[in-house]
Amino acid sequence: MIVRRSGALAACLVMGGMLPAEGQTPPQSVTMTLGQALARGRSSGLQAALAQLSAEGTRVRQREQGAALLPQVEGSGTVQRQTLNLHEFGLSIPGFPAVTDPFTLFRARLGASQVLFDRATIERLRAARDTAIAAGLDAERAGDLAAATAGAAWLRLAGAQETVTAREQDSVTAFALLEIARSQVDAGTAPRIDRTRSETRAAAVRVDAAVARNERDRARLDLARAVDLPPGTPVVVSADAPITSDTFPTDIDAAVALARSHRVDLAAERARQVAMQRSLTAIKSEFIPSIAASGFVQTSGTGIDSLAGTWNIGVGLSWSLFDGFRRERRVDEQRLRLDAESRRLHDLEAQIETDVREAALDLASARDQLALANDRVRLAEEELSEARERFAAGVTGSVETTNAQSEVAAAHDALIQARLSAGAAQINAARAIGLLSNVH
Repeated sequence: MIVRRSGALAACLVMGGMLPAEGQTPPQSVTMTLGQALARGRSSGLQAALAQLSAEGTRVRQREQGAALLPQVEGSGTVQRQTLNLHEFGLSIPGFPAVTDPFTLFRARLGASQVLFDRATIERLRAARDTAIAAGLDAERAGDLAAATAGAAWLRLAGAQETVTAREQDSVTAFALLEIARSQVDAGTAPRIDRTRSETRAAAVRVDAAVARNERDRARLDLARAVDLPPGTPVVVSADAPITSDTFPTDIDAAVALARSHRVDLAAERARQVAMQRSLTAIKSEFIPSIAASGFVQTSGTGIDSLAGTWNIGVGLSWSLFDGFRRERRVDEQRLRLDAESRRLHDLEAQIETDVREAALDLASARDQLALANDRVRLAEEELSEARERFAAGVTGSVETTNAQSEVAAAHDALIQARLSAGAAQINAARAIGLLSNVH
């Protein structure tokens, strides 16, 4: 009997992937907390990384536009072999031909210009700065989404691990009851149906354990993918570790106010609205004259030893008085865009309040479900204990123990689901108020 049990146990371990093949070194496992999963998802998630690159590109374009207000310097140098038609310049010198003999002209020139005042350009640069701010906030929002994805994967793995543990406990109970049934049948104190029923239950538990291990392994792959780890990394999470975060305000109005001050998507929309308003101001400012200074120094001559220098400096004013009403139409178009952005901003503010209220409801419901699930597990385990005692004493058959085992399994599953719901509710609540980074 002992040899048979040892062989069966070894077979179960190999089927469950718990014994490595001979000559193979198992990969090093990685223990990960929820806070670590959130942080890795935020920093290593693909969408978060792409959003960061996009934001950096926006900042580069902002710096590129800033060159419009910096000095522009250019230089040139030429060597030309040419002739001149004096009549082209209205010159007619007696004794000289109309076209000169070929000569070589050396010229070196250095010029510079500087915008002194251009209201439209200044407003466009401010709009570009606000657009870059919005892009940075969008990148933060993408990071939060990637972190939430990693958090959901962490919770799934935590639940899968708990399910495997629960099925292993069910297996211990099922085989213990099977031994009781076998001994009673062998002693002639119980019908053979009790042993058959117990064997059926034990087989069902083994199937459930295999399914649970498969779900656990798949959840590990999903978590490794979400946090950018090699797919074969055996990630382990602390399923029994409590999930903590900053206290969600009990007053719903305070929670909404907190969300409006911390949600990066709302801050991004506000920055975009400011950028659009500045773009509108920039178009209107094109009616205002702009002032610029420019100048150059130049040296030229027909020989290196006969170069002579000249220079020029000046300040000019440019004023676009009429452009066929194109500016007015651009103003109208930008106002429409600004109105659309105002509607998006209003809708987002309403969505944020809805998110906060839903998060408060989910938190309250999760707490109630968790308390009820714990009570259900306690009662189911008491029922199984009493049924086991009655079965061992021969007072009742295996029907009661089989039903009690099923109820214990269902109660454990409900408790695991309640824990997952509670964890997901806390993550969603922190995300709703814009403090997902405080969850650990």
